[in-house]
Amino acid sequence: MIKFEHITKSLGGRVVLDDINFEIEKGETFVIVGPSGVGKSVTLKHMVRLLTPDKGRVWVDGECVSEARGEKLEKIREKFGYLFQGGALLAWLDVMENVALPLREKTNMSEKEIHERVEYVLNLVGLLDDAQKQPSEISGGMRKRAGLARAIVSQPEIVLYDEPTSGLDPVTSRSIDSLIVNMQKELGVTSVVVTHDLHSALAVGTRIAMLYGGKIVEISTPSEFVKSQNPEVVSFLESQYITKKVSWEGAVK
Repeated sequence: MIKFEHITKSLGGRVVLDDINFEIEKGETFVIVGPSGVGKSVTLKHMVRLLTPDKGRVWVDGECVSEARGEKLEKIREKFGYLFQGGALLAWLDVMENVALPLREKTNMSEKEIHERVEYVLNLVGLLDDAQKQPSEISGGMRKRAGLARAIVSQPEIVLYDEPTSGLDPVTSRSIDSLIVNMQKELGVTSVVVTHDLHSALAVGTRIAMLYGGKIVEISTPSEFVKSQNPEVVSFLESQYITKKVSWEGAVK
C-alpha cells in the first residue's frame, strides 16, 4: 500500500534518511521506532508529501506521491488521516467543532450528516460526553483522542500517528495504545505509527521498523524484535528496560 524506494533526505546539511526502503501492507499497523532525532517524523511526512525526498520515490496505492502535484496530490492525501503530536486542535473551537472541521472544509455533507458522523467518531474515542468542551478544558490524553477523532472523521484508508503517547503518563499512554488497536479493528484502516515509546510499539504493531543512523536497521514482528541480535536494537530495548524474558504478544486487547 505504501512503498519507500531508495529514499534519501538531508535537512540542515545532515543526512536524515539514507537510502531507505520498506513496504507497508494494507490493514497492518506498521510502527517506526528509534531515538529522538533519527528521522521518524520526517519519514511520516514523506507519505503525504509534507516533505519531498532528495532522491528516491514514495508510492501510495501505486501512485507516486513524491512526484504528484495539484489535484492528483490532493486526491492521494484524501486517503490519509494525520494525528499530530499535540493533537493540533484549534483553541477557539470546541471538541465537536474541531472534529467537524474536515467535513465542513472538504465535503458537501449536510449539517445533520456532519453531526451524526462526528458523534459516531467521538463515541469511538470515548469523548461524546465532552463534545462541547474547549481544548483548554480537557486533558492531554483527551486532546490526543480528539485529534484522532478528527483524523478518522473523513473515513481515511490510512491513519498516521506522530508520537501518539508523547508527553502522556503511563496509564493514559496505554489507553491510547488500546485506542490505536481498536481503530484498526473497528475501521480496518492501515496505521503507521512513529514513536520512541517501545512499550507502545510492541503493544500496537504488527511489524516494527527501527531507524538508526539514517538507515532501517531492523524490520520484524514484535516477538521477533525483542529477540533481535542487532546491537542497535538490543541497546534501544535495554534503554527502556525491555528484555527477551518479557512477553509482549497480546499486551493490548
